Amino acid sequence: MVQQLAKNEKKYIVKLFRSPTLDTVSMVEKTIEKFNGEFKKTQLWGKLPRKIMWSTYLRILCYLEEINKIIISENGIVNYIWDPEGAKEYLKKRHLYHYNVKTKKNRKTKR
Repeated sequence: MVQQLAKNEKKYIVKLFRSPTLDTVSMVEKTIEKFNGEFKKTQLWGKLPRKIMWSTYLRILCYLEEINKIIISENGIVNYIWDPEGAKEYLKKRHLYHYNVKTKKNRKTKR
C-alpha cells in the first residue's frame, strides 16, 4: 500500500511540473511575433498552429515575459518587444562589455 501511494504521488508530481518543449516555446513566440499587439491572451491561444494546454501556454507566456521578449498590457494585449537588431548594435559598443566595467572599477579603487 505504501509503495503504491508513492508511485501515485510521483505520477501526480510529474504531471504537476510538466515543462513545455523548446519547439512549443518557439511556436508560441513566433505566433506572438506574427500577431504583435493584435490579440489578448485567450484569442492568441486560439491562433496557435498546434493546440497546447492552457497551463502550458501560461507558463510559456510567463517565461517570455521574464526574459523580456513580450509584455502584456493592462488590457491584456500581448506585445512582442524583443529587438535582436538593437541587441546586436548594443553589443558592438565595446565600453558596455562586462570585463571593461570590472577593469574600470579596479582602476578607481587603486587611485
